[in-house]
Amino acid sequence: MVQRFGAVIRLRQGKEREYLALHAAAWPAVLAALKRAHMGNYSIFLRDGLLFSYLEYTGSDYAADTAAIAADPVSREWWALTDPCQRPLDSVAEGEWWAPAEEIFHLD
Repeated sequence: MVQRFGAVIRLRQGKEREYLALHAAAWPAVLAALKRAHMGNYSIFLRDGLLFSYLEYTGSDYAADTAAIAADPVSREWWALTDPCQRPLDSVAEGEWWAPAEEIFHLD
């Protein structure tokens, strides 16, 4: 079964060039960690200072797989570069960075 996830965050003003450059040369070890965690068809879109991410999860334990990514030293190093480029939405819950988006329509 495929689970679809969307999330939103703001791109900090003045950080667009840096963020785009990082993702134009995404680190292979970071991509491998995502794939090990059963995440695919992953995209990030940019519009008017908002980043929208979409991914498809094919594993059976999303919490464990996302925890494995969070524990991965290379992913943490990557986030040390990307996080300063981002600014969470005012509406995020405690402990959230990207704000989850509710899927309201899907067409296969």
